[in-house]
Amino acid sequence: MPSVFLYHVVGDLTVGKPEMVEFYETETVESAIRAIGESTECGIPVWKRKSHGGMIENSETRLQRFVGILNSLDIVAFLASSECLEDQDKAIKTPVSQVVVPNTSLLKLVDPATRLIDALEMMKQGVRRLIVPKSMGWKGMSKRFSILYNGKWLKNADTPNCSSNNNLTINTNRPSSSGTSNLNKFCCLSREDVIRFLIGCLGALAPLPLSSISSLGAINSNYNSVEASLPAIEATGKLPEDPSAIGVVEPIPNGQCKIIGEISASRLWKCDYLAAAWALANLSAGQFVMGVEDNVAGRSLPDFSVNSAVDDDNTANGTGSTRLRKFSSRSIGFNPGNSVRIGRSIYRGRCAPLTCKITSSLAAVMAQMLSHRATHVWVIEDHSDDILVGVVGYADILAAVTKQPTSLTHVNRPEGFATLF
Repeated sequence: MPSVFLYHVVGDLTVGKPEMVEFYETETVESAIRAIGESTECGIPVWKRKSHGGMIENSETRLQRFVGILNSLDIVAFLASSECLEDQDKAIKTPVSQVVVPNTSLLKLVDPATRLIDALEMMKQGVRRLIVPKSMGWKGMSKRFSILYNGKWLKNADTPNCSSNNNLTINTNRPSSSGTSNLNKFCCLSREDVIRFLIGCLGALAPLPLSSISSLGAINSNYNSVEASLPAIEATGKLPEDPSAIGVVEPIPNGQCKIIGEISASRLWKCDYLAAAWALANLSAGQFVMGVEDNVAGRSLPDFSVNSAVDDDNTANGTGSTRLRKFSSRSIGFNPGNSVRIGRSIYRGRCAPLTCKITSSLAAVMAQMLSHRATHVWVIEDHSDDILVGVVGYADILAAVTKQPTSLTHVNRPEGFATLF
């Protein structure tokens, strides 16, 4: 086990993190779109309101108010329903309580002195956000080679099984390292924050960072996909949980598939939600991901009255002007380029899905995800034309970096440092 996991604590990752602002289930979809644009992992935690405004909560009471995490794909899928397309103004005023999928297991509240290894175990089990109390006396530096933190015993230091569910909550039997905590002030850590911290500690993780993702068993072959010729709306029949992405593929004669794009929370993160919802409901999956021009098979596409508050950087205080916008591939975040003919349709070229090879190093995949603010990377074969093998997400990376040396298969070290990035 790399020492960085044992001698660092969650509090080391919270230095400089802003105070968490709760997003309530009574807020509208329009407000959620703005909040998601400023979030990490393309989603926001949704909370119930306090029963009494001035009450001071304990950790158990606070967690009972957590509803689930709402992402951009959830919203676009909701807006693509026939009822929402008939009245888009009413749809964006819908409370998010009608859109978010309740799942209280996605968030845990932990003490700043929780060991990093324990936090990783939680995230490997499906937790996507950690809520950490903010402390007035926080020093922001854990003491190396010690089970003491600022004079307090580290949480779980004497617990042999760190993956036990009993470790997923604050240990109230020991003194908290929070000291003079602000009881109602918390910050939020995402898996992206953890990966960003780990990429700054690559030396301490050696030789894992230079090992191939295939040798580490980090490739997940249980991915969701939809054929390019099928209606795009079929991708939303059962939305995937983690990663929140559906690969758009084109079958080839040998039974394998080529990936040509994706429908995911990452791609829809800062898109024009109304235009994307119309496209999802009316176009094929291939047309949706590759982008289309203003006419498809002689059919004129509609004008949209889009609230510029969704994607206008000049909008102040969340109030924006309404302006007409013609639907095109650019309006849902696509950049048309050269056209590519697939079957009988013409797809307008756009940026390809984020991919890596099966021999790509773990560090290279981590760097890809962080540089693109993506929650996943699609894996293709080495000497093939985009033949899809699987996907690597946050959970797969966290499982790989905490893998015991004895459980590693043959390590495939990429040739030369240049292959790292």
